This record gives sequence, structure tokens and C-alpha cells, in this order.
Amino acid sequence: MKPNHNFDAIKLPTVNRFQAIGNKLFQTIILFIIFILLLFVFSALANIVWKGLGGFIQSIASPEIQFAIRLSVFTSITSTLICIAFALPVAYGLERFKIPGRKLINVVLDIPLSLPPLVSGVALLLLLGTTGFGTLLAERGLSFVFSVNGIILAQFFIITPYMIRILKSTIADINPRLEFVARTLGCSQWQAFYKITLPLAKNGIIAGLVISWARAIGEFGCALMVAGATRMVTETLPVALYLNMSIGNLEMAMASATCLIIISLISLFIFEMVGVQQIPASRIN
Repeated sequence: MKPNHNFDAIKLPTVNRFQAIGNKLFQTIILFIIFILLLFVFSALANIVWKGLGGFIQSIASPEIQFAIRLSVFTSITSTLICIAFALPVAYGLERFKIPGRKLINVVLDIPLSLPPLVSGVALLLLLGTTGFGTLLAERGLSFVFSVNGIILAQFFIITPYMIRILKSTIADINPRLEFVARTLGCSQWQAFYKITLPLAKNGIIAGLVISWARAIGEFGCALMVAGATRMVTETLPVALYLNMSIGNLEMAMASATCLIIISLISLFIFEMVGVQQIPASRIN
């Protein structure tokens, strides 16, 4: 029997005058808090955009900002594609397989979410710097410190926990009975994953890609520690904002900030439109 979620059809008991006043007061307080927070966030961001619009066209045409945009787009797309290649099988395995120590694995993988980005950057720098492992990679042409590769690695390190969380939530909402039925009809486990789970998880994957890409393109602290802040070499949009603010070039700094805000708004809009498709288990009988 399917549960009835039509709450509009349920009649609430009649409330007295004092309860009605209390309900109105409660609703007013909630709406007031929403309005205050919305006003605060909007005012802060709108102020940046308003101040940056004056010289935005001129600044955006400068070689420095164009270089920062190209590097930011390249590194963020690359790190996001690498991220989905790792995050999708990890999320599926942690959600579907009975792995010993699964809770501990989840905690370890979520550590970058709680760490300050600078600490994450220091951890990567110590791992890949002058250590034996870092030297071994550098001798084989894979250098990360003070290079574009370092930016991609830092972005990957930061966004992977976000992607795993979104994909785990998406896969958890897909009834495993569908995969089981597919396997009883002759599909292998891989075929059931490819033909059943992936199509049903499409919205969640798209949402994860968009929000992770937006997070990658705005990454600063971790990338700064690993790749440095060299103008026209490792200068992404956040680094361009930092460098120009440090020398007092507000027009260029505001142009970088405005680009990041626009990218974030578009990404969040797409994320809200796509959302994560949820398939309640109650739909499968």
C-alpha cells in the first residue's frame, strides 16, 4: 500500500485564538530571519558586482584576466572529470557493498570537507614536495609543486568529498531491488549498474558535476599552497583576485570577483533546476 503524502487533504483540528496568534507569530519570525539572511548575502554580493561593473569590460579584455579565465576553466574541468572517474565507483561501492570499516572509510574521505583549505594544501605539499615520493614523480615528468598540475590536484583533493556525498545520496535513493531484478534476468553486476543505476542517477551525476566544478573553479587556499601564486603561470581567477588586491588594483580584482560570482550563480541555478532525482523505495512494490 502506497503512503498518502497529500497533506493538503488532511484537516487539522480547529485552533483557538491564542494558538492562531502564536502560529502567526512563529511564521513571522521565521520569515523575518529568512529575509535578514537573504538581505545580508545579497547586499554583500551585489556590492561587489556593482563596484566591478564600471571597469568590467576593460578588465575582462586584459591578457591577465583572460589567462586566468582560461586556466581556471581548463583546470576545473580537468579536475572535475578526474573526480567523477573516482567518485562514482567509490560512492557506489560504499553504498552497495558490505565493505569492512565502511564508516571509518567515510570519515577519512570526508576529512577534506572539515579541514581548512590551507591545511589540505600543506598536506599535499609535504606529500609531493621534496619527499621521496614527490621526487620520484618529478623524475618521471609528473611535477605538482608550483605547476598547473598542482592546481588540478588541489582542486581534485577538495571537490572529491563533495562529489562522493552527492553521488552516495543519489545511489541510496535508487532501490537496489531494480538491480537485483536485472541480474535475475541475465545481467551481470556491471550491466545492471550501467543499464539501471547510471540512467536513474543521471540527475544526481549532473548536479554533482556542476556543483563540484563551481567549487573547483573557486578553489584558492589549497591550490595556493601547492602551486603558488605566479602571475600568468599559475594565476587562476581566485589567484588573480588575490594578487590584484595585494597591489591595490581594485578594477582587476573586482573583475575577477565578478566572474566568480557569475559562474557561481549560473552553477547554483543549474544545480537547483536539475536537482537530485529521488526514487522512494515505496514506489517499487
